[in-house]
Amino acid sequence: MRAQNPEVYYSDDAIVTADDATIAELKRTAAGNPRLRSRLCTHPDPSSGLHEMLIVHHREAYVRPHKHLGKPESFHVIEGTAQVLIFEEDGRIRDVLEMAPYGQGKRCYYRMPEKVFHSILITSEWLVFHETTAGPFDPSRTEFPDWAPDGGDAAEVQDYVTRIAALATEQLARQ
Repeated sequence: MRAQNPEVYYSDDAIVTADDATIAELKRTAAGNPRLRSRLCTHPDPSSGLHEMLIVHHREAYVRPHKHLGKPESFHVIEGTAQVLIFEEDGRIRDVLEMAPYGQGKRCYYRMPEKVFHSILITSEWLVFHETTAGPFDPSRTEFPDWAPDGGDAAEVQDYVTRIAALATEQLARQ
């Protein structure tokens, strides 16, 4: 794996594969970086038209709510469990998708259309998933709301995550 930064890696192999050792290495890498996440990009580089990634997040990783402009994303759980929160434009929770690997009675896949605010609450120690979206990578095509913390203040993030986790539990009870 070739590092682009402490979280993002690329493979130079023509046929990219992943196995238990690959996932273990991604977990080790995620555990060693401040945002507790890592990814193996299986596309050649950020300018590629199709981006496919194996992504690992620790339970404590904060995924700031965001939406993608001009591109959908798909998400397939390989290991672990999570709640995918879908938000209204004003930050109210519209829906909660309980996610787990195939065979566990939960959703194992979603395809999110563009322009929908969403986030992930990880409910297992690790979440390993395959994500696909359109390239090329352009940070300006991701929008973050002002109603969610940017991640710079750990106490603010913890308060926000605690609050939305409680709201997600209430939402699931109503579903």
